[in-house]
Amino acid sequence: MTKELSITELHQQLAALQAQVDSLKNDKVDMQRQIDLLISKLNLSNSKRFGKQSEKAPRGTFNEAEHIKSETEPKHHKKGKQSLPSHLEREEVEHKLEDTSCACCGHQMHICGSETSEQIKIIPAKISVIKHQQLKYVCRECEHTQVTNKVVTASKPKQPIPRSIASAETLAAVVTAKYCDALPLYRQVEIFKRGGLDISRATLANWCIKSGAILKPLVEAMQQILVEQHSLCADETRVQVLDEPDKLATSQSYMWVYRSNEVSEQPVVIYDYQPGRSRQNLKNFLQGFEGYLQCDGYSVYDNVDGILAVGCWAHTRRKYDEALRAEKKSKGRAHKAISFISKLYQIENKIKSKKLSVAERYQLRQEKSKPILDVFKQWLDETKEKLTAKSYIATAINYTLNQWEKLIRYIDDGELGIDNNITERDIRPFTTGRKNWMFSQSVKGAEASATLYSIVMTCRANDINPYFYFQHLFKTLPNMDEQSDLTALMPWNVQLDYTSG
Repeated sequence: MTKELSITELHQQLAALQAQVDSLKNDKVDMQRQIDLLISKLNLSNSKRFGKQSEKAPRGTFNEAEHIKSETEPKHHKKGKQSLPSHLEREEVEHKLEDTSCACCGHQMHICGSETSEQIKIIPAKISVIKHQQLKYVCRECEHTQVTNKVVTASKPKQPIPRSIASAETLAAVVTAKYCDALPLYRQVEIFKRGGLDISRATLANWCIKSGAILKPLVEAMQQILVEQHSLCADETRVQVLDEPDKLATSQSYMWVYRSNEVSEQPVVIYDYQPGRSRQNLKNFLQGFEGYLQCDGYSVYDNVDGILAVGCWAHTRRKYDEALRAEKKSKGRAHKAISFISKLYQIENKIKSKKLSVAERYQLRQEKSKPILDVFKQWLDETKEKLTAKSYIATAINYTLNQWEKLIRYIDDGELGIDNNITERDIRPFTTGRKNWMFSQSVKGAEASATLYSIVMTCRANDINPYFYFQHLFKTLPNMDEQSDLTALMPWNVQLDYTSG
């Protein structure tokens, strides 16, 4: 009996030890997964920090002059060199011989022709003064025959900011420098000082805010045009506003961007400042809009009445690119997914190169893109079951499957794009500028920035010069009534004078 009990105890101890071994094995597997995940995060972090970046041009300004090596210096005497724009002001300089006597016979030589070449002349921050002289008139007859004689003063056009020293050209220069060229106001102050004008940053900031107020009715009219379109694109990015009611100075607000689709012939781009990132902000701006909205995977774009969200394949591809850079074991699967997406983009490149119509875009996608998407979906479903949870490749595949209905929606309408890159490009100037000025001081400043960025980016979308467009608006809008029709001022309707200013 004692022997039997001893054997039973040994079996129990053996079972306990086996359970302990199994537990340790499971712990080891879990630990290895955590180690692999941490190594993947480290690989991805190092890749982002030290690896090749996507920007085509070198970033920064310190080494721009030194970046081009002497052996690659461009040659300016090649046949067919670039001609300078005809609308630029020309200044003729005539070069003559001091001694026109012939070296051969001593007689005087006569002019038989000339050789012409052109150079660019740039005068930075050319500052001048407009002196308004309003003439006064009086009737000489009334001087002799009437008790009083009325003096009539010639009027001048309404100025963008009454009783201000800022002309339309000045406001256009300041807002173009800040919102188009990302030049902060304090740097503009230094530039103006070199030109002989001492003006404060606070004054420039006030001009920007008032410029935004002048242009706000036009941007509101653009917004009405935008929400009447068939499909739109949207994105958002953070912005910090220091003096915002009921919010800490360190809290984040958001700049939303809405724009026309990539095939629009009269594109509109509008920035909308909001203190938050909620769905209600989207509903308020797009009130009255019904159609497709191309966006990223942010959930606020979903489940809005009248709006069909369209996914972005560029966002999806980045997930696989991260997996490719982070995980050594899953490179094959990441490569496979990227190859599927690359085939879709090859079709889109063909569409753009051939400039196909909306109907032709739809037809080609149905014939070529749809079969690729069907095979890709089957591969995703089969691969999902074989993956380690929380790995980068699993995250990428789960994201793709969760977004699938939105991602394939672009093939249903020829006006839609395969991604939201067009809107990301429109929001990039704001994020670039934000690196320079970092925050907005007030809500009014942020709202003015939204208005002015809207004008700048709509100008870029319509391929017109923002400085001359601003100049035209600052001269025209102050002399119009509040109820005036602004159709003639839309970027695609104006005829700008590129020789003024």
